[in-house]
Amino acid sequence: MKNLIILMLIAVSLSSCKSSKSIVVKKSSTKKVISQPNTEVTSNRTTSTFDVKKKEDDDDDNTNNEVSKAFGIVDYAKQFSGVKYKFGGATRDGMDCSGLVFESFRAFDVILPRISRDMAKQGEKINLKNTQEGDLLFFKTMNRRNDISHVGLVVTSENGDIEFIHSTTSAGVIISKLSENYWNNAFVEARRIL
Repeated sequence: MKNLIILMLIAVSLSSCKSSKSIVVKKSSTKKVISQPNTEVTSNRTTSTFDVKKKEDDDDDNTNNEVSKAFGIVDYAKQFSGVKYKFGGATRDGMDCSGLVFESFRAFDVILPRISRDMAKQGEKINLKNTQEGDLLFFKTMNRRNDISHVGLVVTSENGDIEFIHSTTSAGVIISKLSENYWNNAFVEARRIL
């Protein structure tokens, strides 16, 4: 009986790395402003026009900010390299895959769902050849529901060679290559959050 329970616990821990813990996080109330209108008064009515140059500058700033934020998120995640795997964990004492991604984005005021299959509904789906640092990779590992059950954060993507940081049950937080057979076969999609 004891061996059966241990075998069942091992099977459950290998089948998924999503957390069942409920976490409550306050969302940031910051808003992006793309362009400020310039108000002109003509006779007795007010009209608004948009400063196109400012909008273009803001778009460039937003793009630069998002790229900088992506680099920061990746660097933050890398500091957890070597942390052991812990189902439902999101600290240096132990992390699962979605805990690593959740905490790395949360550190930069980007709040994602806590479970990998729910994270896979965020952002926009992108072509694998267009992935860049900070994008998320989703996988279907062996689980009974055939749902997305694993997530990794892209740390480099050059000439089709993609490396991602994630937490595995066997090795904890590590960097792997998507070209490895196991990960290549389990890959489902890539998504961009920023």
